[in-house]
Amino acid sequence: MNSIRNIAIIAHVDHGKTTLVDKILHHCKLFRENKQVGELILDNNDIEKERGITILSKNVSVKYKGTKINIIDTPGHADFGGEVERVLNMADGVLLLVDAFEGPMPQTRFVLQKALELKLKPLLVVNKVDKQNCKPEEVYESVFDLMFDLDAEEWQLDFPVIYGSAKNNWMSEDWKNQTNSIEPLLDSVIEYVPAPKVFEGSTQMLITSLDYSSFTGRVAVGRLQRGILKKGDNISLVKRDGSVHKSRIKELNVFDGLGKLKVDKVKAGDICAVVGLNNFEIGDTIADFEAPEALPTINIDEPTMSMLFTINDSPFFGKEGKFVTSRHIKDRLEKELEKNLAMRVEETGSADKFLVFGRGVLHLSVLIETMRREGYELQIGQPQVIIKDIDGVKSEPIEELIIDLPENISGKAIEMVAVRKGEMVSMDGKGSRMICKFNIPSRGIIGLRNLLITASAGEAIINHRFIDFQPFKGEMPKRLTGSLISMEQGAAIPYSLDKLQDRGRFFIHPGDTIYTGQVIGENTRADDIVVNVTKTKKLSNVRASGSDDKVKLAPPIKFGLEEALEYIQKDEYVEVTPKTIRLRKIYLDENERKRKIKI
Repeated sequence: MNSIRNIAIIAHVDHGKTTLVDKILHHCKLFRENKQVGELILDNNDIEKERGITILSKNVSVKYKGTKINIIDTPGHADFGGEVERVLNMADGVLLLVDAFEGPMPQTRFVLQKALELKLKPLLVVNKVDKQNCKPEEVYESVFDLMFDLDAEEWQLDFPVIYGSAKNNWMSEDWKNQTNSIEPLLDSVIEYVPAPKVFEGSTQMLITSLDYSSFTGRVAVGRLQRGILKKGDNISLVKRDGSVHKSRIKELNVFDGLGKLKVDKVKAGDICAVVGLNNFEIGDTIADFEAPEALPTINIDEPTMSMLFTINDSPFFGKEGKFVTSRHIKDRLEKELEKNLAMRVEETGSADKFLVFGRGVLHLSVLIETMRREGYELQIGQPQVIIKDIDGVKSEPIEELIIDLPENISGKAIEMVAVRKGEMVSMDGKGSRMICKFNIPSRGIIGLRNLLITASAGEAIINHRFIDFQPFKGEMPKRLTGSLISMEQGAAIPYSLDKLQDRGRFFIHPGDTIYTGQVIGENTRADDIVVNVTKTKKLSNVRASGSDDKVKLAPPIKFGLEEALEYIQKDEYVEVTPKTIRLRKIYLDENERKRKIKI
């Protein structure tokens, strides 16, 4: 079985994982010479392309010097940690990619810890050595220290290192010695990554991923631990709870390049996709028909945040979306649960409201964004952090927060974090920038990104990862500004917007259609205020000089989905439709809002 290598590529976000996979694919002649394929080949869904991040892990395979290399590209964001955890189960070694300037970052730590726990040996790739001011040797030292901190075993600490630049298509064992290809990396993979261990015994395969085909339905993906799988075999499916279901393999596929190849049988050690199984879930085991033995199932970290999903009941419902009922939303969330392991859904007392739990605002906002593109309309409540009772102590999730920002505004950033109960751990200077490290409650991170990016004129880089649950840190200050709420339904008139500019900043353009109870701006003071922006100017037959000067309006604030979720207060929803994102009060009628406050 020496002819197979299974590797996962792990790294912090933006350190060049997907770019490296591109170069490997090109080097192994996966495409015709004249074929135009572009960059970031594996980031194939729209949201991945737009955000420039990997969300779903991908499997590809290449052939190099007579060896089949199965490559698994993993996401770098801690919010998609559930994705990383499961796919590492398929690998025998990991390529740990680290930026030669930035060095190990929070997510590097997170994914490396997972890999070490699974007894995988890392192969360090120090990427982007062509950057100015990069420090490859220092980065190597800091990775070694990090692995030591994570209690790596001696054989894991004895890791090989390759330097290079994935973007410029070269790798070398010495960063000063630039080569003309990435062959040194592929040679190291064959040399240092162990071939899959083949155990004696009956068939066993852990289902670690899901695929979906409109022709064949759900497809189970995993690595065959032992035995042989053949097309048409009868097998046992051992569920997480220990129950056994009998099933039959209709079709077997192995990964070949970017696609799949139909085969009649798969040997132990290879990653394959099995078609024809019913009612399987991630973490189930495909085992022998006669004597089934289960493999240890996958443990996923707990969610830390929840949001309320409900149907869109605003006056504009159903104008843009195809799926608007509670049944549609329920079915879609259940479908998502099948493949999104780190997510949970709980029913509430109401038939049209669902509590959705996830790993962070980004994790859930990607789901919402996917749903709105599929044609769903829904409303989302304010993100809430999960509070647990641990040994009688009220506890909340604490995260490690790292802010990289210009030195001159570091004081302001520290102040903002301190107000939100953040405790500073360290502060290091890198050239003209400061890297500040804090421990902060997850509650404090909601809405912080906006403030920091505004304060730093867009220069702050913010990363965070979940540490554990700690005693509750006390109440935090709320948003200091109130909302401007629309009094009437209709089109926003420039004249009215102009007259109300001293009240605050607006979120709408002149001419936008709005409804009663919609949040259309931010009040300069702390209380909410109801304003009428649909009122036109009363015309008389007398013209005063200068009264008809052109209206000058400040540009409105435009929210993306995450910003909107972080901005809203307890009594507000974000209305999400395929074309628009609106903010609104839960109770649209002003009198009803007042009654609820009194109660």
